[in-house]
Amino acid sequence: MTENTTTPPEGPRVFPCGGCGARLEFAPGTERMLCPYCGHTDEVAAPERRIREHKVQDLFRRTPMADLVPHELVCQGCGAHLQSDQLAHNCQFCASPLVIDPASEDVVPPEAVLPFAVDRSGARGALASWTRTRWFAPNSLKKVGEAERLKSTYLPHWTFDAATASDYKGQRGEYYYVTETYTTQENGKTVTKTRQVRKTRWYPASGRVSRDFDDVLVNATTRLSPERVTALEPWDLKQARPFTHAYLAGHEALRYDMEPEEGLDRAKGIMAKQIDKDCRRDIGGDEQRVHSVSTRYSDVTGKLMLLPVWAGAYLHGGKSYQMVINGQTGEVQGERPYSAAKIAFAVLAMLAVVALLVYIYLQG
Repeated sequence: MTENTTTPPEGPRVFPCGGCGARLEFAPGTERMLCPYCGHTDEVAAPERRIREHKVQDLFRRTPMADLVPHELVCQGCGAHLQSDQLAHNCQFCASPLVIDPASEDVVPPEAVLPFAVDRSGARGALASWTRTRWFAPNSLKKVGEAERLKSTYLPHWTFDAATASDYKGQRGEYYYVTETYTTQENGKTVTKTRQVRKTRWYPASGRVSRDFDDVLVNATTRLSPERVTALEPWDLKQARPFTHAYLAGHEALRYDMEPEEGLDRAKGIMAKQIDKDCRRDIGGDEQRVHSVSTRYSDVTGKLMLLPVWAGAYLHGGKSYQMVINGQTGEVQGERPYSAAKIAFAVLAMLAVVALLVYIYLQG
């Protein structure tokens, strides 16, 4: 846990190229900004601060996102007036990278960002490998790896820290064995045998466990499937950087639509699973039953962090399928179609093998 301070507001940011005057974009896997036109690069200016945790009460005082209208933007490239519910994207008229200042509104600004480590080429390669290993997928799925529709998007996540102390009540189960007599048939005769049967003797148990949680991660957007985003874990959050607009230039970034209050409730649900494991470990024995747990939380802090994802969708058979790629590790999660013809062929092949084995057995 770190000190509780307020993130200083920053003004709108533009990143002109020193070579040709175009707009620089953050280059994944580097600490540099790159001009897509002339190749000029600049170092990302590292903020002179460290990542901080904020008291949850300070997060809760912000204006709910549901009460906000989309951002009003003016493109620094062509002067077009735009609206967006994203923190960063490209101008639809001149393609200049736009970065919106989240501190200009009374919402929780990002405290940290995990920069992209996988570039577009790496994302396409990861997707191509994923499509090649999908069993019973139609052949057309292989073309998905060649798609140019992937978008580099930062997804908002809440992270929470807390110190917990949990009082529990339950039971400890200890195994013991008894000898049981039974009868069975052997060679047409009834015989009596014995066997060892395991049973459990239960004893009351109670106690207290404590744990400090650090960076419990909660997806803060519903724009993508929460289950699919969660499946992209783990993230190496130690590689996160203090938020600066440069990391967003040339990429999209979604605003959160889950309030920090709901985020904290979900984080407590994640903590509860680990606390249950701690209680069972403390109870000991061969089996455990946990009847009740009462947890007290202290030093609860949180922050908003942006995580990198390549997101896309493709059409197959008139249906849209969504896919996401971890922009740090290249892990792919997505929906996929199934080929009825391939499945039918596999079933027929299996039946043919079974029939052949039966034939060989009967001939023997």
